[in-house]
Amino acid sequence: MAITLLALELKVPHLEGAQITSQALASALLHQWPGYFAFATSFFTVLVMWVHHHVIFKQVRGTDARLLFANGFLLMMITAVPFSTSVVTEYWGTPAAPVASALYAGTFVLIAVAFYLVLMSAFRPAMLDPAAPQKTIARLRRDYRFGPPLYLLATIAAPFSPLLSMAICTALWVFWAITTKEC
Repeated sequence: MAITLLALELKVPHLEGAQITSQALASALLHQWPGYFAFATSFFTVLVMWVHHHVIFKQVRGTDARLLFANGFLLMMITAVPFSTSVVTEYWGTPAAPVASALYAGTFVLIAVAFYLVLMSAFRPAMLDPAAPQKTIARLRRDYRFGPPLYLLATIAAPFSPLLSMAICTALWVFWAITTKEC
């Protein structure tokens, strides 16, 4: 699962010789804060996606090729999260941070589009469980419209402010987590 691969990007700082002190290790660990931030943001984003995926599929009574291909596209895009997280971790705080942030946010544009395709494929009358609450269906259809444009905004913001781009991505996983409580 993509969520477990994120931990592989957490690196142990390497100190040598006289540098091996508690202060040097603490400083080296602190210096890696972008990696911890990217890990936490990506981990919680993938976790929230996993929960939302289950919420969507709880409303479905069956599948067909359209839904399975949409779901396959979503899963393919989710597996790109560890890569874009690694790029942000590696290049945060460098002149390449704008491109790294744009890649990260751009990955989530594609994931948001994929989620919307899954939602539209799953919520067709032929796929929906007749007992699915219409209030939940309507709310999910409305809320999922926010993903693509807001992640696109984060992507566009990245060249100007990588921090703003990452903040938008983080705010969106918080939004999606809050909306999950309503399911």
